[in-house]
Amino acid sequence: MSIEKIIKQKKGTVVDVRSKGEFLGGNVRGSINIPLQEIPARMEELKGLPSPLILCCASGGRSGQAHHYLSQAGLETYNGGSWFDVEYLVSQFS
Repeated sequence: MSIEKIIKQKKGTVVDVRSKGEFLGGNVRGSINIPLQEIPARMEELKGLPSPLILCCASGGRSGQAHHYLSQAGLETYNGGSWFDVEYLVSQFS
């Protein structure tokens, strides 16, 4: 399934893996913030979120790392890249 389709159908959860400060400076409407370095400690929380997880950050690097880690742990994830790109899709289907 494509990220666009997931957002259009209002499925899953957008998880922003940037720092708290970056997240507070702007974020995807309805997203939650779990900084990349906190992912291992918050694995149970992530497993409890509606899936799939659409991961985003500033440019796609950190969300790519999170995608690799979480998919290896068996979670259904997608690397949404920049939060600006994900926000654009969310705004198209709101």
